[in-house]
Amino acid sequence: MDPYTVSNANAGAQPFVGTEMLAAFHGRDGIGRIVDDLVDHVQTDDRLSEIFKASDFVRLRRTLKEQVCYILNGGCDYTGRDMKKVHEDHGIVTAEFGALVELLQDAMNREGVAFGAQNRLLAKLAPMKRDTVTR
Repeated sequence: MDPYTVSNANAGAQPFVGTEMLAAFHGRDGIGRIVDDLVDHVQTDDRLSEIFKASDFVRLRRTLKEQVCYILNGGCDYTGRDMKKVHEDHGIVTAEFGALVELLQDAMNREGVAFGAQNRLLAKLAPMKRDTVTR
């Protein structure tokens, strides 16, 4: 991995204000369950498994948890690379991005996150599409 500057700016979105969103996601434990669920399903979903086959899943889980926790204002710092750099060589298309969002929604549903809170998070994540979809 190329060297990079660790910065919360790399998370791709500004955090929510207050603790309402963190509570809606059941705190850091809820974030952990959602991310673990998502990563488990990404590895077995035929639409995405090829993209992620060479991934370091330990690092992926850690940095996704940090990213979501940071965005939900959970007191975490994001130590991963910026979204453009992370995804530049993956060749992700819109359908694959949509499949990932679908799996995230499924994971949030299984965690019992209210639909409105899900939509608020997805609205924060949506602009990242331009940095992740590369073809």
